[in-house]
Amino acid sequence: MYSAELFMSYCYEYPRPMVCVDALIIRKLSENLQAEVLLIQRKKEPYKGTWACPGGFLEMEETLEEGAVRELREETGLEGIELTQFHAFGDLHRDPRGRNISIAFYGFATVQHQPQAADDAANAAWFAVNQLPILATDHDNIIEKGLKAAGIEGFYYER
Repeated sequence: MYSAELFMSYCYEYPRPMVCVDALIIRKLSENLQAEVLLIQRKKEPYKGTWACPGGFLEMEETLEEGAVRELREETGLEGIELTQFHAFGDLHRDPRGRNISIAFYGFATVQHQPQAADDAANAAWFAVNQLPILATDHDNIIEKGLKAAGIEGFYYER
């Protein structure tokens, strides 16, 4: 269990990166249709107004998967989606707030999963993978790698 006293006894002068989790949620309405992904529109800076995978900062007393599940629930209201970790994203300048590493997960939703924007999401919606809006930071890369990891090929995003 996390203890502030124990944490403080191990503090040192080296900077620490921020750790985030992102959830790429994928659905197909039928086998013949191309995949859709769930995106949230960011309500706050940085990247206010752009779209991103649901996600956010990891809390001190949760696992990576618990953080991804929590962020998905907080931003979209969706629950009960099994998540699989697929990649860590750590480009040096991916976040203007400082060094940020995101651990990404993917999961599959059904037509019954209807998102409702909440928390720091201004909107939440499904997008066909070939008709994506302007994406925040490196979320095009998250989507591309996540779709490949999930076995869905043919994604291309015009940067």
